[in-house]
Amino acid sequence: MGKEIDPVCGMTVEPESAAGKFEYNGTTYYFCGVGCLNKFKTEPQSYLQPKKVGQDMPTDVEYTCPMHPQISQIGSGSCPICGMALEPKVVSLDAAEDNSELRSMSRRFWVSFALSIPVFLLASAGMVYSVERFIPPNVSSWIQCALGSIVVMWGGLPFFQRALASVKNVSPNMFTLIAMGTGAAWIYSTFALFVPQSFPASFRDHGGEVPLYFEAAAVITTLVLLGQVLELRARSQTSSAIKALLGLAPKTARRIDANGYETDVTLEEVKIGDLLRVRPGEKIPVDGVLTEGRSSVDESMVTGE
Repeated sequence: MGKEIDPVCGMTVEPESAAGKFEYNGTTYYFCGVGCLNKFKTEPQSYLQPKKVGQDMPTDVEYTCPMHPQISQIGSGSCPICGMALEPKVVSLDAAEDNSELRSMSRRFWVSFALSIPVFLLASAGMVYSVERFIPPNVSSWIQCALGSIVVMWGGLPFFQRALASVKNVSPNMFTLIAMGTGAAWIYSTFALFVPQSFPASFRDHGGEVPLYFEAAAVITTLVLLGQVLELRARSQTSSAIKALLGLAPKTARRIDANGYETDVTLEEVKIGDLLRVRPGEKIPVDGVLTEGRSSVDESMVTGE
C-alpha cells in the first residue's frame, strides 16, 4: 500500500502506521495524529475543498467573546450582546496578531483628546475668568459645536454602531447608555445653538442664553475611548504573554523506534504509543506516561511558581 496524505495538515502518512483513518463519501483518509482525525470528523468538507495557490492551511480564524462564549464567528468584530471586541478562540504562534482595532481606537482617542481640550476650556472659561474680550460668546459656541461634533460623530462612531447593534439584538449594554447620553447632549446643544428661540424661558440661564453641553458629550466620548484603548492594550499584552508561553514549548521530540534507535521528529509526527526519550535539561515535548527513569521537572510554565 502506498503513502497517503493527511487532508488536515498535509503530512505524508504510512497507512500501516497511521494514527487513525476515517471513511467519507466512499474514500478512506489516513491521519498522522488523533487531533487531525478529530478535526476532519467535525468538518470534513472544509478540508477537502480545493485550496488557492499558495494557501496551505485555512486562513479563517474563529473569534469569540470573552464574556459570552456562545458568540462565535469567522473574523474579528464586536459582540452583539455586550459590544466588547471579539478575541480569537485559539492563540497561535503562526497567526499574526490583529491590532487594527487598538490602532483605530488609539487614533480616535488622541484626535478626540486634542479637540476636547479647547471645547472644555471654552465651556468652563466663563466660570474661572472672563474671555468675552478675546472670544465673543457666539463665536465660542460655534467653535464648541464644530470641535465637539467631530469628537462625538467621528471619535464616538464605534459606540453608536455598537449601540445600534445592541438595539437590533434587544440586548442593551454599556454602549447603548453611552450613545444615548452623548447623543442626547449633542442633539440638545445643536438645537439650542441653531434655534434658541424654540426653548422656553425656563431652559435659559440668568443671561437669557440656552446652555450648551458640547463639552460634556466630547469629554465623555474621550474618556470612554481612553478606557477602550487601555482595555485593548491590556488584552494585547495578555495575548503576547500567552504566545511567549507557547514559544517555550519544544518543537521536536526524540523518538525511539522498535530497534532502539533515536530520531528527532516534529511534534506533529508523534503518535499515541510512541516511546520518547527526554534527556536531563530538556523540555518535555508532549503529555505521556513515565516508563523508565526518574528526574525533577520544572513546572513553572504550568503553575507559575
